[in-house]
Amino acid sequence: MSKLYIVPTPIGNLADITLRALDVLKSVNLILAEDTRTSSNLLKHYGISTPLKSHHKFNEHQTVDYIASRIEAGEAVALISDAGTPGISDPGFLLVRTCVERGIEVECLPGATALIPALVQSGFPCDRFVFEGFLPQKKGRNKRLEALKDEERTIILYESPFRIVKLLEQMLPFFGADRQVCIARELTKLHEENYRGTIAQAIEHFTTKTPKGEFVVVVKGKEE
Repeated sequence: MSKLYIVPTPIGNLADITLRALDVLKSVNLILAEDTRTSSNLLKHYGISTPLKSHHKFNEHQTVDYIASRIEAGEAVALISDAGTPGISDPGFLLVRTCVERGIEVECLPGATALIPALVQSGFPCDRFVFEGFLPQKKGRNKRLEALKDEERTIILYESPFRIVKLLEQMLPFFGADRQVCIARELTKLHEENYRGTIAQAIEHFTTKTPKGEFVVVVKGKEE
């Protein structure tokens, strides 16, 4: 059946893919991948030979109409990212929006994402939360932190190992040194780690210990 499938892929452990996701990836006419080299390893691991095509932030504006036209012509297409659910801090939104606007059916499978495990195991309230993903790297960064400083819901941020200390240092004047954080690293992988403490303590920890892996920063909301 011609449609666009949004298929989550493992964020680390290759076993964290659903049977349904594997069925879809085997049955579609085309798989769109953020990085075909990364996705080829996953597909090879599961014996999937479906054709791959690059779809990333640098070419998605030029390719969405072409992809939508292929689906309209009767093809089934699956969109995956390097890890997790497409559209969540990864390419996907533009293609989904284009398909919706053109009346093409879109089906998103449930599956792996880094923010939910990090939130749940943080120990902070998870009935209500704010997901910010990656903050702007330069312009607008302080403005976002200013907007979040009085947020009472749990806050979730993504950050790279190269900027994690800088992020924590930038958070200090807005959230205060004593605001509690839980910082998840290498989720689902062999060296998974959850660091719990204050922002000040986290700065000291990651300054003395070289940050490695992708980070999810969970910040306790401001107490009333």
